[in-house]
Amino acid sequence: MRSFPALLLSVCLTSATVLPAYAQSRPPLQTVPSVDLKQFQGRWYQIAYYPNTFQRQCVANTTADYRLLMTGQIEVINTCSTANRGKSQVIGAARVKPPKFLGIPVAQGTDTAKLEVRFAPTFLAWINAVWAPYWVIQLADDYRYAVVGEPNREFLWILSRTPWLDPADRAQIDARLAEQSYDAGRLVDEPQPGPW
Repeated sequence: MRSFPALLLSVCLTSATVLPAYAQSRPPLQTVPSVDLKQFQGRWYQIAYYPNTFQRQCVANTTADYRLLMTGQIEVINTCSTANRGKSQVIGAARVKPPKFLGIPVAQGTDTAKLEVRFAPTFLAWINAVWAPYWVIQLADDYRYAVVGEPNREFLWILSRTPWLDPADRAQIDARLAEQSYDAGRLVDEPQPGPW
């Protein structure tokens, strides 16, 4: 659940940070070959994630609802339960990362596994800094689960179409994360669903 200030801060910190030597020695993060955005839309349940500041108010029942718009962008609605038994919700947008020339977007993107997401107001959408990488790095053939990360491997989400994930799927995801140089020990399981 990203608020505008938290998103802007996290994006600025991510882009301004010099990666330590061990991070620089890792191979570049690989995404899945492609994502059918029509099939990707709908509700996803957060099964596990790397803790982060923009979700600190969330204690359970985190979901992400994606809806493909006529513009080609995706409406994103993130919802979670909070400790005071309330709900937190934020609405944003995602897009396929546009190709760039000299750092400037030149065309609509074609790599459907490399999305960018923003939760800043629409009138700021032209500013590249409000868009954060949101890469699909694992995806079941039938879209029953997805794993989303970003190039620096600081953020990670395991998503499922149902509030639970088959243990065999989770074992396969964890094994692949190790191959992708992720630290599975940082993952926090998400209570789904809960009596909040």
